[in-house]
Amino acid sequence: MESTGPGTGAGGTREAEGAVEAEGAGRGRGAGEAATARSRRPVAVALMLGTGLVAIDSTIVATAVPQIVGDLGGFALFSWLFSGYLLAVTVTLPVYGKLSDTFGRKPVLVGGVILFLVGSLLCATAWNMAALIAFRVVQGLGGGALQGTVQTIAADLYPLKERPKIQAKLSTVWATSAVAGPAVGGLLAAYADWRWIFLINLPIGGVALWLVVRHLHEPARPRPATRPRIDWAGALAVFATGALLLTALVRGGVAWPWLSAPSLGLLGATALLACLTVVIERRAAEPVIPGWVWRRRTIASVNLALGAMGLLMVAPTVFVPTYAQSVLGLSPTAAGFVLSVMTLSWPLSAALADRVYNRIGFRRTAITGMTGALLALAAFPLIPFPGAAWQPALLMLLLGGALGLFQLPLIVGVQSTVGWSERGTTTASVLFSRQVGQSVGAALFGAVANSALASRLADAPVEGLPGDLDGVSRALADPDAPTAAVTDYLRRAVDTATDHVFTGAAMAAGLALLVLVFVTPRRFPLLAEHEDSTPAPRD
Repeated sequence: MESTGPGTGAGGTREAEGAVEAEGAGRGRGAGEAATARSRRPVAVALMLGTGLVAIDSTIVATAVPQIVGDLGGFALFSWLFSGYLLAVTVTLPVYGKLSDTFGRKPVLVGGVILFLVGSLLCATAWNMAALIAFRVVQGLGGGALQGTVQTIAADLYPLKERPKIQAKLSTVWATSAVAGPAVGGLLAAYADWRWIFLINLPIGGVALWLVVRHLHEPARPRPATRPRIDWAGALAVFATGALLLTALVRGGVAWPWLSAPSLGLLGATALLACLTVVIERRAAEPVIPGWVWRRRTIASVNLALGAMGLLMVAPTVFVPTYAQSVLGLSPTAAGFVLSVMTLSWPLSAALADRVYNRIGFRRTAITGMTGALLALAAFPLIPFPGAAWQPALLMLLLGGALGLFQLPLIVGVQSTVGWSERGTTTASVLFSRQVGQSVGAALFGAVANSALASRLADAPVEGLPGDLDGVSRALADPDAPTAAVTDYLRRAVDTATDHVFTGAAMAAGLALLVLVFVTPRRFPLLAEHEDSTPAPRD
């Protein structure tokens, strides 16, 4: 999990819009289109392996935390195993995007894979929790290169008509790997050793690295008149701003209250650094985040829409498993299945998205998808208490299909509006916006859930109950749980908190719709394939 483009003017027709878009897709034969399926296949395999590495690594550690803490100690720090990795991936995306546009995709991807594998090897040798967290950050630095560059190379290699196929494959790999991560992590921790969670990356990443080195050959480009200048000051400013912002969002309300000195200090420092970053980037000859990313209406609107999608994605991915276990009383495995059905419909919808946007255009397809997502999210609070497992599962199935129809046309569309020299930066800005949206959503909806829960627990029939969602979930899972009446009250409280979260997620979907309707241009200014020289693999 792209001249004249799709969309029509006030008096246009759907047929005309589809015809224009098909013309933009088929006009000319760039290097990506000329590459044969045979020559692209090994590179596509490498891209899928790279996607799988990043996806599984974000979830595989979760089920092995008890074994890791039991071996290394540092229980108070273990949450940084996830936060540190997330920070490193997110804040480096813009930097790697600019580097890939300046020096080519291959060196960035090769460097990212090597850094990821070195981080994995170091994680397997960690001697305490602090060392493991530091090595996870090294992994994240490589993961940022993998995540952004894989998407960019996919757009480089495949012409507009074929991009939905590779994007659907990448979406399928991501979904499968993310769902399989917890199970694989649990099995390795239980029957082998938690260190194998990181060592398993080495052979997979080694194959991906060999395929990239052997089969991805970027064409020689004219030497620039002046030597490319790396905006180190801008890169450092972007990194520091993103790190402070994400630290404030990830730790706020968890490690300290939102209105405490640490939260306010981090947010204030973030605002100051953001202003400094803008000043640095305006003065830089080749900025890491060029101003055109936000001045171009198409790119800016896609960034905003996918940021809103990142926001709403927190509701299903974070709160549905808790809802399924605490309210429906399902086992962790069954609760995972309720969520995993979303990963079945998402790739399928993405694979069929081109048939829709070739008829009605990128923007209208995305509007259709987000409208479906809004309806699914808004329907969740209507599930009666206690409900049945098939009800949220059905909504997750519909939500996955809707989001596949929303996300893929926007990514394919925005990548097709820029040439090779701008595609890495554009793709990185889209992924960065989505990642930041997820971080904001986790902080925002976590506060919403805990606030709703605290309001319900204020009138609880007994005293001494936990006051946050995690504590209530643990209390309900305790075999020595309170009386049936108290248990029922707690489950209703979790149900109410989850309903509030999904209402907020529906509002985020509404925000995305407003952006698509009022900000996104009706026509994506597609580049003709022959106007862009894209790298192609060769045997």
